[in-house]
Amino acid sequence: MKKLEQIYEGKAKKVFRTDDPERFIVEYKDDATAFNGQKKGTILGKGSINNRMTNLLMQMLEKHGVPTHFVEELNDRETVVKKVEIVPLEVIIRNISAGHFASNYGVEEGIVFEHPTIEFSYKNDDLGDPLINSYHALALKLATKEEIDTIIRLSFKVDEVLQEFFLTVGIKLVDFKLEFGRTSDGTIILADEISPDTCRLWDKDTNEKLDKDRFRRDLGNVEDAYQEVMSRLLAKSAEK
Repeated sequence: MKKLEQIYEGKAKKVFRTDDPERFIVEYKDDATAFNGQKKGTILGKGSINNRMTNLLMQMLEKHGVPTHFVEELNDRETVVKKVEIVPLEVIIRNISAGHFASNYGVEEGIVFEHPTIEFSYKNDDLGDPLINSYHALALKLATKEEIDTIIRLSFKVDEVLQEFFLTVGIKLVDFKLEFGRTSDGTIILADEISPDTCRLWDKDTNEKLDKDRFRRDLGNVEDAYQEVMSRLLAKSAEK
């Protein structure tokens, strides 16, 4: 497969066309941003870790019936993915209170919910990715009712599978962000990434933060935290 021109560059990834019109190549960067791009930095090795971790988890999710954009890992930083049109809805699943949930609703971090919560935000940097509900999404024609139902169903399935898996490596899945895309035939599939950039991950025993909150909150040892998550995942996958 031949890598052609770059068609997109975001905060964490670049996307390239290929000689197959139904395939893109995603390249993961070490750049780090927070607070809608207001804070910027570099996390050495992040691109490689996020690429490999995303691919491992997406392949696992496929085995549990969640369709994803993953096709083939090319190298440490590049992966072939299915061409999709991204649905401009960010989906946030929360299992434990943290981050914006805690600050917005005046509760402490660390409250374990009886049932996971789901939120949508409108994927629009200029507007600051505002929170919206499914009725807003329909009014803005961001997705159809059927697509939203599919996204909700798949998101909770992802949560179920990932929560169980992360606990086997001693990590709590606190909350995470997902994005979905439409393939050329209109099928909704999981896209983007699953990594310490997009998930809050706490050590099961100590509640030590093992994710991008270490960068957001200037906690230090950011690279070590990302590497720790990857090491645990690789050790677990080597058992199989």
